[in-house]
Amino acid sequence: MAIFSKAAFGSKAIPGFKAVFALAVLASLLSFAKFSHCESTAWATPDQYIHACYSDLPTLYGARALDKNQWPYSSETNAVEYPALTGIVMFVTAAFVNSPIAYFNLNAILLASIFIGLVFLVRKMKPEFGYLLPVAPAMIASLFINWDLWAIFTMMLAIYWFDRKSYTYSALAMGISISTKFLPIFLLFPIAFILWRQNRIKVLFKYLASVIAIWLAINLPIAITTPTGWWRFYKLNMERGADWGSIWLALSQLGLSLKNLNYLALLLLLVGITAITIFFFELTSTPTLASISFIVLATVMVASKVYSPQYVLWLTPLAIIALAGTKELPVFWLWQAGEVIYHVAIWQHIASVTGAHFGLAAGGYAALTILRIATTVYLMWALARRLFQAGNPQAARFDLLFQASKAYP
Repeated sequence: MAIFSKAAFGSKAIPGFKAVFALAVLASLLSFAKFSHCESTAWATPDQYIHACYSDLPTLYGARALDKNQWPYSSETNAVEYPALTGIVMFVTAAFVNSPIAYFNLNAILLASIFIGLVFLVRKMKPEFGYLLPVAPAMIASLFINWDLWAIFTMMLAIYWFDRKSYTYSALAMGISISTKFLPIFLLFPIAFILWRQNRIKVLFKYLASVIAIWLAINLPIAITTPTGWWRFYKLNMERGADWGSIWLALSQLGLSLKNLNYLALLLLLVGITAITIFFFELTSTPTLASISFIVLATVMVASKVYSPQYVLWLTPLAIIALAGTKELPVFWLWQAGEVIYHVAIWQHIASVTGAHFGLAAGGYAALTILRIATTVYLMWALARRLFQAGNPQAARFDLLFQASKAYP
């Protein structure tokens, strides 16, 4: 089998199956090597931050009583801070091990398997860029921080099936993804726009009803039997203050303390959603879900009270399937550079506040947080500009609200 083939994309070389598989396995091994240092020190603090190998996997194994085979939502004060299916994954995998190291290794193997599957799914969706996911450095650096890949894979399946008009399968995958991590719920907004734009109102209602039914089928048994523990995830997200990676924490660290943070974060999110809505209506043709999902989820993350380092796991595959050509690759790599810089910054800053003799001060961390957000916004802008100009080839400038060439009114 050829390493690269020239099939459906003319002269564009497409990475072959063997090459992509080898890259995915290599990426998994590199990421595991990065995290494995902490196994030798049992994730001691501040060593786990100095070496950037912190992971929620072994930390929560004991902290949430998974080592005692306790149901993740049985405690009213110490339930896992994740939606239902993530909690179930945490619980089931804990039943097969008896130590934090074994727990990390088992979950890392499962996550690596999901990552390899995700690489091939992205390759199927965007063949000419099939090599990008396993070589994206920020992706490699973050594979085993959390359980996010479980939800990311089903989210990508939902996008894949939606754009191929397999709406039943897409709704099933979306309902599962939202039950694993809550972020994909925001993709219902562009899904609704696309189906409305295509005048498929019945399909839209059926899709939304299916997602809700699947979510209820997964969540209701837990919500009824252990309501307080199940609700803890949603409660913590509503009550949390400015957290790691957010623009709000960066502003606070730079001396700008803001009150009523919940309202401000919601306001910024509404402003972002409004801008996206205006952008959608400015497009002369209906976009694919793959082409706009990055813009939507990145907007949510930038406005949020937390912008975790592992969120790059969500955005990298979305960015790849949104790319239209090699001209956008420099912006993609610039964004990846911003993510890698931030990945180093957050762990060195936490090291400095947990007893390390060296690290990154709050001001430096805040500046690099803003840099990361700026590169994310720049990639959003580049993708949106291309979508806009594709339907408006005579537009000299990317302007969503005004067109200078037109007279007023």
